[in-house]
Amino acid sequence: MARKKKETPETKNENTAKANIIGAGEVVNQKITGTLETNFMPYAMSVIVSRAIPEIDGFKPSHRKLLYTMYKMGLINGGRIKSANIVGRTMQLNPHGDAAIYETMVRLSKGNETLLHPYIDSKGNFGKAYSKNMVYAAARYTEAKLESICTELFADIDKDTVDFVDNYDSTMKEPTLLPVSFPSVLVNMNSGIAVGMASNICSFNLRELCETTIGLIKNPDFDVFETLKAPDFIGGGQIVYDRKALEEVYNTGRGSIKIRARYSYDKSNNCIDITEIPATTTCEAIIEKIIEKVKAGSLKEISDIRDETDKSGLKITIDLKRGTDADKLMKRLYKMTPLEDSFSANFNILIAGVPRVMGVAEILNEWIAYRTECVKRRVYFDLTKAKEKLHLLEGLKKILLDIDKAIKIVRETEEEAEVVPNLMIGFGIDEVQAEYVAEIKLRHLNREYILKRIADVDDLKKSIEDMEDILSSKSRIKRMIVDELSKIAQKYGKDRKSEIIYDTDEDDVVIDEIPDYEANLFFTRDGYFKKITPLSLRMGGEQKLKEGDEMIAAVNNKNSAELLFFTDKCQVYKSKASDFEDTKASALGDFIPSRLEFDKEEKPLYMAVTNDYSGYMLFFFENGKVAKVSMSSYQTITKRKKLIKAYSDKSPIVTALYIKEDCEIVITSTAGRHLLVNTGAISAKTTKDTAGVNVMTLKKYHTVQGVRLYKEGEFVKPHRYKTKTLPAAGALLSADDTAEQLSLE
Repeated sequence: MARKKKETPETKNENTAKANIIGAGEVVNQKITGTLETNFMPYAMSVIVSRAIPEIDGFKPSHRKLLYTMYKMGLINGGRIKSANIVGRTMQLNPHGDAAIYETMVRLSKGNETLLHPYIDSKGNFGKAYSKNMVYAAARYTEAKLESICTELFADIDKDTVDFVDNYDSTMKEPTLLPVSFPSVLVNMNSGIAVGMASNICSFNLRELCETTIGLIKNPDFDVFETLKAPDFIGGGQIVYDRKALEEVYNTGRGSIKIRARYSYDKSNNCIDITEIPATTTCEAIIEKIIEKVKAGSLKEISDIRDETDKSGLKITIDLKRGTDADKLMKRLYKMTPLEDSFSANFNILIAGVPRVMGVAEILNEWIAYRTECVKRRVYFDLTKAKEKLHLLEGLKKILLDIDKAIKIVRETEEEAEVVPNLMIGFGIDEVQAEYVAEIKLRHLNREYILKRIADVDDLKKSIEDMEDILSSKSRIKRMIVDELSKIAQKYGKDRKSEIIYDTDEDDVVIDEIPDYEANLFFTRDGYFKKITPLSLRMGGEQKLKEGDEMIAAVNNKNSAELLFFTDKCQVYKSKASDFEDTKASALGDFIPSRLEFDKEEKPLYMAVTNDYSGYMLFFFENGKVAKVSMSSYQTITKRKKLIKAYSDKSPIVTALYIKEDCEIVITSTAGRHLLVNTGAISAKTTKDTAGVNVMTLKKYHTVQGVRLYKEGEFVKPHRYKTKTLPAAGALLSADDTAEQLSLE
């Protein structure tokens, strides 16, 4: 009989916990659709609605919670305080870690230079958006407050202009939106990636945007292009004006906007200074790309590049070689590097909790409708307060008729609870008015005080009539919004940072100006490559080689020729003859494994030179098979530098051979046999790593030893080594051919 396992306190607690959880430890079959509906969809909606997509006020919840916390801390007028303090207070509204909140704060700050109109006035190192290496300091070191433009974000927020909801633990109230008095949704860049959708909004000049909004308020059919020429970015740069592309962005909310870096040429130092770059890239990405192109030989005009960014701002310096045309070089750099980049616009905004992709005019019309509602709620709030005040003053006015009577009523009332009812009966006023009178201090129960308080009753009545007229008049509300926008444009408007360029002469740009001249190309067994001009070759002496090395290829071609270096790892590395500098016979040349960044312990095997990828590559294997691959199989549309599976790895390779057209070759085996084959008898394949076809039959322990092109007259009786069918074993050399071979040596 098996002994029962003794239950320890730990296992007892574990079993009790499982018993308290319904379904714990059970494996339940569930449809994937059910899992998506109950688990994934709520998560996706939470990310879309409450995290990643901005709303009509231009903010995501994380932005709004941070700015509202700073507003409640009094940082809109006061001095700066430590960022760590702000982050800690924001946690009362935002249930996230301090790192996530601080990153949000950094992006909204002036020091980070992400926003065209930053909302946070920062002090200290907040990093730079245009550099991934310039990292912001910790929150305990930096300080911040709200910028003055935030006055327009929170104006009248305490006048019931927006709805408030409980925070995550129901201890505080927070606004669902901010009553922004300008279309902030298009003033600053905003991007976010949700589940199944994303948002990427570019920034526009505040002054131009206010003018455009005013134009739409006055005329719904207003052409936004009249005042809103193009986006405007904090980093400046140049926007390549394309009316068709901009119309697509303005009308649909999707499209691409091309941005270029701005540069100046320093003639005294023969260098280009880049001071403004596209907002979609970083200076490190630009420098890395230019260095890559220089190493590849595509940019031979550049001698050095360095990052000279300092406190005065961004600066990338490119040193040029003598005689370089800076403007022509920059046109090539625009095409080859991120110095010209595209902003992919995706104006996806939450409207009443529903994500919508809208054009500029549609977004502004939605903002106008939202702002109209905010203004109505503000006027209604003021109207309600004015009516309440008028009601109290009317009660006070009745007291003025007999102040002594009011004092007598209060004095002769025995119970405090009866004071208000007695005042109501004595003067014919309601409870609210009586309560107000009862709360007046004894020192204020004089004629002068009361007369002063009721002197503005007439003005108050006029004000109430005016506000009621506003609420009933759409045109007056529109005029109020227009006046606010005009004042904001005048107060906070700035000149454009991004220059608009109309004529770019793109048709004249030449990406690679490769001089085409004759060149002799040499390749050694150890992997050294030389490109020597015919003149230099005639004037030069003996070819310099590394000790023990030998020349395996010498090809007369052009500087524009394509080079394919096959390796012992079944890979091929592609390059161009123009990527290499001209050299002399007395030099060792370029070491290809290092220049083309071969894999570790990878060795070169063969160099093929082609101009049009015509002809075939032949691969000869030790097992007697030959693979004939069309050279076009190695041609790629993109500029790929490395191709894997360049040939078969089923058998060790003996050698490779590039032929432009079919010819005769001699294959030799370790048994001393020779086989004369016309390559036309071998069928060509398009698959690079094909195993090939049997060409030479071999006895046990014998392999293919060598391959060479057949020279006319090499054999006395060439038919002896030919065969009508393949595969074939070949033949041993005859006495005549042996003598011929000896004489050839």
